Amino acid sequence: MKNALGAVDTVLLLGGRSEIGMEIVRLLVGLGASRVVLAAREDFVPPSLGVEVHVVPFDALDVHAHGAVLTKAVELVGDLDVVISAFGVLGAQADYDADPAAAARDVTVNYTAHVSVGLHAARVLRAQGHGTLVVLSSVAGARVRRANFVYGSAKAGLDGFAQGLGDSLHGTGARVLIVRPGFVIGRMTRGLVPAPLSSTPRQVALATVGALRDGASSVWVPRALGPAFGALRLLPRALWRRLPR
Repeated sequence: MKNALGAVDTVLLLGGRSEIGMEIVRLLVGLGASRVVLAAREDFVPPSLGVEVHVVPFDALDVHAHGAVLTKAVELVGDLDVVISAFGVLGAQADYDADPAAAARDVTVNYTAHVSVGLHAARVLRAQGHGTLVVLSSVAGARVRRANFVYGSAKAGLDGFAQGLGDSLHGTGARVLIVRPGFVIGRMTRGLVPAPLSSTPRQVALATVGALRDGASSVWVPRALGPAFGALRLLPRALWRRLPR
């Protein structure tokens, strides 16, 4: 099997509290990464990874500071081999219906902030001539459902942005990997009934590292969700809107 991952020495995780993001970091450390930058809110306590770890303050809503976060990461560890954009929030549609301001805030975190850090990261990777930006998207954006259309619409926008960003980097040596998990059983979904074809943060991380190694531009987790949503996109809207989730 070809290995497009190459030697990974440095990793930047944007969203240090992300379970999936941290699992990806642990796997990359196991593959040889020795310098890690974790970008998170100031009260973040980093886990022990057994390698050089730096913590950089990061607030998704403070888009004017995002460029400085990337600059600081490069100052700390040099060229960035893998940048993981993994932060996000999952709110309930009923709460968004009751508080549109909360909906706007969460869309800023789940979409607008990713656009900001994605463009900053792309600038760094393009200048380096190498490196991969991993964007955690979701099947929720593949076709937006009424059960949580605010969250789904943000993920749909993020997925489209990541595809376009990946195209813009073609030929530069840098690239984008879009990860589209289904329902992930973890801290963010605690209390919710798992959907069919659910996965764990570890499973998503394993699929992500496999896709990095294969040089893929996207990966569905589990893979069966790809063809499943290919079919669901063709479902008449009158039937689609009746789906409970």
